[in-house]
Amino acid sequence: MAYDADLLTDDEEVLRDFRPHWKVLLTPILVTIAVAILAGLATWFATSRDWSITMWIWLVALVVVVIFTFRKVVEFWFTHYVLTTERIIVRRGAVARGGTEIPLESINNVLFNQRAIERMLRYGDVLVESAGSMGQSRLTDIPEPERFQSQIYRAREDRMIALDRKGNEGSHINSQSPRDVAAQLESLAALHAAGSLTDEEFAHQKRRLMEG
Repeated sequence: MAYDADLLTDDEEVLRDFRPHWKVLLTPILVTIAVAILAGLATWFATSRDWSITMWIWLVALVVVVIFTFRKVVEFWFTHYVLTTERIIVRRGAVARGGTEIPLESINNVLFNQRAIERMLRYGDVLVESAGSMGQSRLTDIPEPERFQSQIYRAREDRMIALDRKGNEGSHINSQSPRDVAAQLESLAALHAAGSLTDEEFAHQKRRLMEG
């Protein structure tokens, strides 16, 4: 299930959208197999062949699977990590939803950690250190955490360049107010009238000012 595009800003794009590593499903799968084996053995070795006993054995097995397995599967399915051109988004929960958003421009450092077995299975944790009240955010069970770290740094760099470009454009617009442009046009007209500028030079300078 991809992240809802309606929740993005006008210029925002999703760079990566993924769930936790599949290893989080390994324990539920093993628990389900173990419970099924135990239930089968209990049924086989039951002293009575009464169907009611068999039914109760498998009912208990089903309850155990739901409690210890189904909940983990739901958590996996409804957990999303999203990297966009503006922020990192974490969403959790099927009914009661919660999450975290980290603006890229506030990120100071990104660290990842992998134990030996995690490196073999290609997953790990990513620690995002950001300025202000955000502090540290630990993202767990991330597939290919080193690759994700590099993607965050690249996205952050692109974000800073975009913000800097917007700031420069805003400064340029502010510095070229209509009053300033009018004053410069008057100066150009005076120089042209005095013969200091040719017709071509005057037209070129005037066009440059009008185009901003």
